[in-house]
Order: sequence, then structure tokens, then C-alpha cells
Amino acid sequence: KVRNESAEDFLHLLEDWEKLCRSLLSSENDGSPVKKSRKSSENDESLASGEDSDTDAGDSEVYEVGKIVAVSHGDPNKSGKPGLHFKIRWKGYGPGDDTWEPLEGLSGCKEKLKEFVSTGYESKILPLPGTVDVICGGPPCQGISGFNRFRNKNEPLKDPKNKQLSVFMDIIAHLKPRFVLMENVVDIVRFAGGFLGRYALGRLVSLGYQSRMGLMAAGAYGLPQFRMRMFMWGALASQRLPQYPLPTHGVVVRGNIPTEFESHTVAFEEGLKGKGSLLKKEVFLGDAISDLPAVDNDEERDEMRYGCEPKTQFQHFIRLRKEEMPGSMNFSRVSSVSTLYDHRPLCLNNDDYERVCRIPKKKATNFRDLPGVRVRPDNRVEWDPDVERVKLTSGKPLVPDYAMTFVGGTSQKPFGRLWWDEIVPTVVTRAEPHNQAILHPDQNRVLTIRENARLQGFPDHYKLVGPVKERYIQVGNAVAVPVARALGYALASAARGLSGDGPLLTLPEDFPAVK
Repeated sequence: KVRNESAEDFLHLLEDWEKLCRSLLSSENDGSPVKKSRKSSENDESLASGEDSDTDAGDSEVYEVGKIVAVSHGDPNKSGKPGLHFKIRWKGYGPGDDTWEPLEGLSGCKEKLKEFVSTGYESKILPLPGTVDVICGGPPCQGISGFNRFRNKNEPLKDPKNKQLSVFMDIIAHLKPRFVLMENVVDIVRFAGGFLGRYALGRLVSLGYQSRMGLMAAGAYGLPQFRMRMFMWGALASQRLPQYPLPTHGVVVRGNIPTEFESHTVAFEEGLKGKGSLLKKEVFLGDAISDLPAVDNDEERDEMRYGCEPKTQFQHFIRLRKEEMPGSMNFSRVSSVSTLYDHRPLCLNNDDYERVCRIPKKKATNFRDLPGVRVRPDNRVEWDPDVERVKLTSGKPLVPDYAMTFVGGTSQKPFGRLWWDEIVPTVVTRAEPHNQAILHPDQNRVLTIRENARLQGFPDHYKLVGPVKERYIQVGNAVAVPVARALGYALASAARGLSGDGPLLTLPEDFPAVK
């Protein structure tokens, strides 16, 4: 079951659930009546809505608990009193009348509570310590982001924005899964001497786990983006420690790898050039998206037809139907999906759209190609004194000030066009072109949700939901699919006791079409 709650609340829920299972499933039913007054809950609701709640005590109706249907930890009633809550289905009422009640308010409902806990224990609605095979997670560490000017370099763990890392490790400590896989940005081993990465590794070791850390580039597994990420394995002493899958494709390196952790990069060693030469050729932007139909900046359709056949091996694979994908029980490469989902861009405002239309449709173009911008010998931009500043239809400047000052005037990213024979550094969560190159090579718009999804390796049969901006976030925050697939193979090998002793493994030649 998917739960939409904070990791910290989930940890508290796991702890409370274990206590409930221990206490209620080892005691006898005391036959307490299953009665509770809803007056207090109704008063809370009427106060929140501004309704009159001045009711005589004699008017209070006693409602009978039909059953308990869910459990949560937090503050679902916005009362300012977080804690363990249960969703109550009242006898004679439907789901629309369910209410969240705190544990202390159910003292007269022990029989129903025990029934819920017993059923939940049998159906494993929540994991208990020692029952979990694997925990995967990417705890956000926004406190180390390069966009955060107030980063705490001396004590990163005291920054509230980095708290999720310790919460993730606390969940590991509570559940003690057989395997752990943690993903994070490379800054976790770059910021403050790699303090947070060292902390995560140390926590796993202190909990009795074997552990190893590796840096993997998504492009090395068949994608047109570099996207270097840190992956940390953990395994109990009784298990085989999973290995890192070696690259399957060549990749164009984009960005810097921390020198101190360069040896942790998952790649073929210098002495194994022969094996490295067997890598499949790099995948570029054109290989991934050249078959997609042209759309305008204001495209609003969530579904459309393709318009042409796939042109590359990448496109043939990405267009396979779900049941034809490797790993499916009915795997067979016979046809592809016919409906294209999510091929719509973030609609730019009039000013930005007018700017985009002025960017030449050729390689390596950006705001520097607009009139009035001059590039100095040191590669910094400045205003050309001989050119009058051009205005947009709205009266605002064609070249915005923020583009000229971004990264001290050295950046070529604002309003930058991508090109067919390039790869992108990384797919991000925001589609605005103000500080990144995200414009389509020959269309006046940013890359669509589907184009970004393809750069992440999502098969075309994935249909995303939510507002346009949220769909971009879903794609940008994900682990690249081919990387996840390769790591999954490594995990399965370890779980079956087939992993070797070294840190690296070679994927089967026909991967991912493994029988």
C-alpha cells in the first residue's frame, strides 16, 4: 500500500504498531463495550467551519463503533496534538462519515481495537522488525543543495533540511531489513568533506550491516543524460552484499566527480580496456526523442497518436507495451503502444515564449545569441554599448538581467537549446528555461514531460497523473529506470546467494531481456 505521509510519522507509526501488536495480541479480550461519544469530534468540526457548537449535554448522541478501518501517526484532525490515530467507521454510517480518533479516545473500544490489530497483523498491513527483505530510499538532503546559500558546512546534521537522512537510518535501525539501498545526489560525498555520506555509511556499519558505496552515471546504462548519483548498499552479516552492475554503454562525461571518491565510480578499470571496448555506443538526445510528434508551447492534450514509426533501437524498446517489456511474464517483442501519453510541455508565459522564439535553431545557442549581448575574452557576458536594449511586446527587456548575472555572467544555460547529438547533464524537476538548457532543438518550447521521461528511461506505457508541474517533478526526482533495473538484478543475485566477493558484476549480454 502506498502511504502519503512524512517518513518521521511513518517511523513513529511503526514503533507504535509494534507496541500494539505486543500488548494486544498477548492479552485477553476484557469485553469492554464498544461505545464512544462523537460529540467532541463534531464540536471540533463545527468550530472549524464557524458553526454554532453550543449544544446541551443532553443532546449529545452516543454513536457505536462499527469497525476500525485504518491507522496513522500524525495530526489528521489538525488539532495540534500529533500521535497515533485510528479511522473509525461508525455503525449505521458510510465511509463519508469516517473520523480519525486518537488512541486515548478509544479506551472503551478495546475489543474492536484488538480485532483491527489482529487482522492487520495477519495481513501484514505494516512491517514489523525482522520481517522486511529490503528498504530502498532516497532521503532528501536539501541542506547540501548548491541552491541553498545558507548551508551549514560545520554541522550538516543539525540542519533541519538534512534531517530525513537520520530518519531514514532510524527506520533501518527499527526494521532491520536484510538489504538496504540508499540513493542520493553526489553532493552527499562532496559537501563538507563528504560528512553526510560518511555518516550514512557509519550508521549502517554500527547497525551490523556490511556496506559499500558507488557512484553510477545513468548515461552508462543507455540514456542520453549523464546524471551521476550515489548508491549505497547494505546487507546483514548473514546475507551476500550486493554488487554494482558495470556499465553497458559508453557515456559522454558531464560534470565533475569528487576526487576523493573517484575510486568509487562504477566503471571499467584502466587495465580492462578490452572489456570497456565492448560497451554499446552512447545514446544521444536524437536517439531518444526524434520519433515524437511536434507540439506547440500551448499543447494541452494528455494523449495523442505517435505519427511515425520508431527510428532507433532505443525508441523501439521504449515504445513496447507493458506486457512486452523484459521481466513481464508474457515478454515478446511483437508490437508497441499506439497512444502517446504526457507529450505536452510546460506552457511558457508570453514573455518567455517570445524570448524562446528568438533563440536560433542550431547547436549551442542560448541567450548569448540575442541582440545586445557581448561575450568578453574571459567568457563573461556584458551589455553591448553599441546596441540599444531590445524590448519585448510587453515592454520588458528581451534579455533579462538574471540571465546576464547568472553564475557571474559565465553561464550559457539560460534559454539554451539542446541538440540532437548531445546528452543533457541531468533531468531536473523544473521546466523553466531561466537557468538551464532545456529548449527543444527545433521547436520553440521546453522539453515535454514525455521527452523528459524518455531521458530517464521511463517506458512510454507509463501514464503520469497530476498537474503538469507535478509530473515534471515526478520524473525529475526518480531514479533512472535502466539504473534501477540493473541494481535490481544485482539485488536479486545477492538475495539468491549468487553474488561474487568483489564490488562489481557484469550484466548478462542480453540484459534486460534475461530469461
